[in-house]
Amino acid sequence: MHTSFPRVLQEEMLDELPEDDPRAMRSRRDLQRINRIMGAVGIIAQALKRSQHAPKCIIELGTGDGSLMLGLAKRFAVDWPGVHVTLLDRLNLVSSATSGEFNRLGWTVEILQADVLEWAESPMTRRWDIGLANLFIHHFDSMQIQTLFAALGQRTDLFVACEPRRSRLPLFASKLVGLIGANAVTRKDAVLSVQAGFYGQELSALWPSDTAEWSLEEGAARLFSHRFIARRKAG
Repeated sequence: MHTSFPRVLQEEMLDELPEDDPRAMRSRRDLQRINRIMGAVGIIAQALKRSQHAPKCIIELGTGDGSLMLGLAKRFAVDWPGVHVTLLDRLNLVSSATSGEFNRLGWTVEILQADVLEWAESPMTRRWDIGLANLFIHHFDSMQIQTLFAALGQRTDLFVACEPRRSRLPLFASKLVGLIGANAVTRKDAVLSVQAGFYGQELSALWPSDTAEWSLEEGAARLFSHRFIARRKAG
C-alpha cells in the first residue's frame, strides 16, 4: 500500500535560531538521541562496508556537531587507518573534545565552515573518496539538490545519504518525540523533517542525468529512514 504523501518543504526552527540559543543547544542534543533511535550510524555504516577500498578522505555535508561522523570513525578506524575527514557546515559546532576523539582514533579532522550551496557552485579544487549526509538533504528543494548532486558527482566516488522517510509511520513517530524529552523546537522540526523527506526513487531522479558510470540504490532503511547510495562503477 502506498503510504506516502506530497513533499512539503518548510524552514525548520533550528535553522533560524542563533547557535548559542539555549533552545538550539537543547535541540541539537535531542537530535543526537533521535539519530540513535533511527540507527543512522548503522544505516550509513552498512553502505560503507561494501566499499572495495579503504578511503583516504571523507567529506560530510551538514555535519552539525560531528557526532555522527565520530560514530562512524569508531566503527572503521581499525580497518580504515589515517582517514582525513572534512566536516562541512555553515556553523562550526564541532567541539575540541570531538576533534580530539578523531585524533585519538588516528583520523585527522578539517572544519570547513561554508554554505553548502556556495561550496557546490564553486570551482572544483579537491576530491574526496566518500561523501556523506545525514538528515540534511531534505532541507533543500529539488533544484538545490540537483546542484549538490552535480558537485558530488564530480567530487566523490561514493555518496551516502540517510534522510527522513516521507510516509505515515515516520510521520506518526515524529509527533511523539516529546516522549523522549524533546523540546518544542525539536517537536516542531521533527514533523517538518518528515514532511520534507523522501520516498521511492525521488533522489535517484535528481542525480546527474548521465548515470552510466554510477550505480544508484535507494529505498527504506529500518523503520523511519530513507537511504540513498550513489556509487561510481569500477573502471
